[in-house]
Amino acid sequence: MSPPSTTKGAESGAARLLGSGFSGVAELLVFHPVDTIAKRLMSNKSHASATSLSSIIFREYATAPLGRRLFSLFPGLGYAAGYKVTQRIYKYGGQPYFNDLITRHYKTEFANTFGERKGKLMTQATAGSLTGIGEVVLLPLDALKIKRQVNPEAFRGRGVVRIFLEEGTTLYRGWGWTMARNAPGSFALFGASAVTKDYLFGVTDYHKATWSQNFVASIAGAVASITVAAPLDTIKTRIQNANFEHKVSGVTVVKDLIKNEGPGALFKGLTPKILVVGPKLVFSYTLAQSLIPWFSNYV
Repeated sequence: MSPPSTTKGAESGAARLLGSGFSGVAELLVFHPVDTIAKRLMSNKSHASATSLSSIIFREYATAPLGRRLFSLFPGLGYAAGYKVTQRIYKYGGQPYFNDLITRHYKTEFANTFGERKGKLMTQATAGSLTGIGEVVLLPLDALKIKRQVNPEAFRGRGVVRIFLEEGTTLYRGWGWTMARNAPGSFALFGASAVTKDYLFGVTDYHKATWSQNFVASIAGAVASITVAAPLDTIKTRIQNANFEHKVSGVTVVKDLIKNEGPGALFKGLTPKILVVGPKLVFSYTLAQSLIPWFSNYV
């Protein structure tokens, strides 16, 4: 999933940092509002109807002018920027690193177990899974972003530095559920993308896939990832959006959710996420592939 190499060879670390960072910023500005809508739908515990949808999405700005309503979908943009840009840099650089590591040390084992072709696909998927698990280190930024989106009163006028000092490990609440979500989610993302390129287009060097091939493969991987991770994502979101002092376990969240809302509530927010995740991933991935080679000419 890393951007293709230029004629000069592999891009520098600085080029990858700048290219993936800029793609993360652009993705944030375009897709943050949709992410806010998805998080608010997942956190809504009442029955959603056509008449209540506006108040669920826009909250106290449901009756405000259109411009104010749209602007209300950008809460916690600073936290979101810190999280999303760092996440994109980590994801674009992390998965290829893990893939190289597995290939270097365990290529024979994967080939013997799955066969040479499928072993390569499993290596891509496993590298993605390891990358997803490692994302837990970014959990505090993700938690702050979600709270600003769905529970801004939890901040009570406190700045980010004060929150970090006062809350400490509380910001890692839900870390187990986050890892449980990311492992299969990232496995499906990179695995389904690789399978699509290999079996549908016959591309063996994934870095050389065309824009249209990346487009289709990204949608396949993203839909698979979001669907697989949706139930755990809903649980993680509800754990994180509670007030700092209110500690709730994932088991309690699951029990209350199924009892009060039914099993289908585990997939709340899935539709808007699927509708946007394909273009979202293709947008950031294509932009990164364009910017990283460009930056490599200068750094």
